[in-house]
Amino acid sequence: MYLVTGCNGQLGHEIMARLPGAIATDADALDITNFDAVQKFVRENNIDTIINCAAYTAVDRAESDIDLATRVNVNGPENLAKTGCKLIHISTDYVFDGTAHVPYTPSDTPNPVSVYGKTKLAGERAILQNNDKAIIIRTAWLYSSYGNNFVKTMLRLGAERDTVNVVCDQIGTPTYAGDLADAIIKITPQINHENAGIYHYTNMGVCSWYDFATAIMKLGDRNCHVRAIPTSEYPTAATRPSYSVLDKSKIINTFDINIPHWHDALILCMKQMNE
Repeated sequence: MYLVTGCNGQLGHEIMARLPGAIATDADALDITNFDAVQKFVRENNIDTIINCAAYTAVDRAESDIDLATRVNVNGPENLAKTGCKLIHISTDYVFDGTAHVPYTPSDTPNPVSVYGKTKLAGERAILQNNDKAIIIRTAWLYSSYGNNFVKTMLRLGAERDTVNVVCDQIGTPTYAGDLADAIIKITPQINHENAGIYHYTNMGVCSWYDFATAIMKLGDRNCHVRAIPTSEYPTAATRPSYSVLDKSKIINTFDINIPHWHDALILCMKQMNE
């Protein structure tokens, strides 16, 4: 039996659409930070595979809310790992400092520069120490037709304003949650001791947030000018990596995954939004 945690998030929602027979939980149904509760839930529901989409993702708020971010991003994944179930856990590009100039591979040395990134890295390490049937997938710039995300924010601002400022010096790759969910569904039955470990998944291609916003406005038929600004003009509580392109070759080669380009994925997602 499959358990999908964080079912109300963007990725959790997309996975449940593809795994209707799975058991879905949010924080109210299962507190993953409670070790005894996790063990009891897994035992009573005969869970053998866990897809953990639960996370504390408020990047700026995490700078001052360290305790809760740690409990959800470190203690929660550790508890899930200790069940002994097969586990797919979602991590982030924020485990890197963004100083590279070529795509980060799963074996590159992490160096997070935010509380969020540090807690996500600690969560990865807790999983690897406690479960030898775990797949960790680092992703970035996640969006979907469900929930709140950058695409929806740009579409809303594009309808309300003549101009919007977007940073042009943070480089990465958007990830459509539906594509990541498809990859997870394909990978999950293949998990074993030999292929356990860390992988990277985003859509293909590279862009800045400015490029992403420009594409959203054009596809959304928004008559709104996107003004490129440096990160220095848009201060935030948490430092973001300026370059966080992830190398996907390991996940492609290990699991025979086909990954769409980010622009094609955006077209598909926005078409679903309109439907």
